Amino acid sequence: MTEHVGPGPVRPHFTENDRPLPPEAWAELREIAARYPEPRSGLLPMLHLVQSVEGRVTPEGIEACAEILDISAADVNGVATFYTMYKRKPVGDYHVGVCTNTLCAVMGGDLIFERLKSHLGVGNDETTPVEEGRASITLEHVECNAACDYAPVMMVNWEFMDNQTPESAVQVVDDLRNGREVHSTRGPRLCTWREAERVLAGFPDGLADEGPAAGPASLAGLRIARERGWTAPEPDGGPQAVEQPATKEGAVDEADTSRAASETLVQETQGDVDPAEEKQK
Repeated sequence: MTEHVGPGPVRPHFTENDRPLPPEAWAELREIAARYPEPRSGLLPMLHLVQSVEGRVTPEGIEACAEILDISAADVNGVATFYTMYKRKPVGDYHVGVCTNTLCAVMGGDLIFERLKSHLGVGNDETTPVEEGRASITLEHVECNAACDYAPVMMVNWEFMDNQTPESAVQVVDDLRNGREVHSTRGPRLCTWREAERVLAGFPDGLADEGPAAGPASLAGLRIARERGWTAPEPDGGPQAVEQPATKEGAVDEADTSRAASETLVQETQGDVDPAEEKQK
């Protein structure tokens, strides 16, 4: 251990020889930092690597990042406590995050979260006890997963599990706990949390091409546009650029026309009855 002397109080400054992180972890942390013109830019993947080794962001991991990047531990800690993907408590073999934002909540996300809490016997951000022959689960309610077209959604180690119900969610966690192979609905077979963290650190596991990149609901707009030959306007006043209304009244008229066209499209794509015909009934 050496001491850092400078303005303010003296603090301990740990080096590779002082800390319990394995030598290969130090080597990979340096490898990540070397990927960037400014080494400090590598801090986020470095913290993911710490989690893959330690199961969480530990004080030892913080000090290692600070040492390699030549910044203070306070700087590293500020980043580690800002982003919710970095955990200060040990995470289980699998991290299960249930979206409870507005759309997922009204579609059943709250019910899923309550069922899983009861089924696993844990609260929010808690982990099931370690049992012989069974994987442990960390349960957390999370903010929007950007998968509203498949609500309600939960994620396992940041992989999507779409269109969930309380029953299907229980089946997923039971399969994981009992060592059965589980596949994301739009991605690869699920690995452990530590393995997923290593991928986020920039060390691929070869599973990136497993599963579809996007589902039908996400691609519906693209499909309709291609069927109708729609293209985006060219920028900078090109030949397909949309002309801007000259007056406020013109903008209102254009908005009304656009709204009517949108309603017609919804009716055609969903097979709805024309509003005029419905009114005549």
